[in-house]
Amino acid sequence: MSQSSKPVAINLHKRSRRLEIEFDDGNKFEYSCEFLRVYSPSADVRGHGPGQEVLQIGKQGVGIESIEPVGNYAVKLLFDDGHHTGIYSWTYLYDLGKDMEKYWTEYLEKLKKAGHSR
Repeated sequence: MSQSSKPVAINLHKRSRRLEIEFDDGNKFEYSCEFLRVYSPSADVRGHGPGQEVLQIGKQGVGIESIEPVGNYAVKLLFDDGHHTGIYSWTYLYDLGKDMEKYWTEYLEKLKKAGHSR
């Protein structure tokens, strides 16, 4: 993704709890709300430094209540579990979409290692 790639369409499907984003380079990604919640870029999830990440558990049923623009570079997703502090840049969302399978596999492995499951 070049620094100038931006979404041309963002559609929130509340019933299926999915967020669909189409970028101006033609790539289109569909994210589950759970995936976006467990990969929130907020300090609540990522911590304040390496090794301080907080594993998110029990987020299967989470949904997005609303989406707020942040300048022309990001969105803030307001989740129905009260989480609302992550700012998702277009670059971050693009990366999550591009490598979604890898990220999801890593998350499932971390859950298993911690003795949890979805």
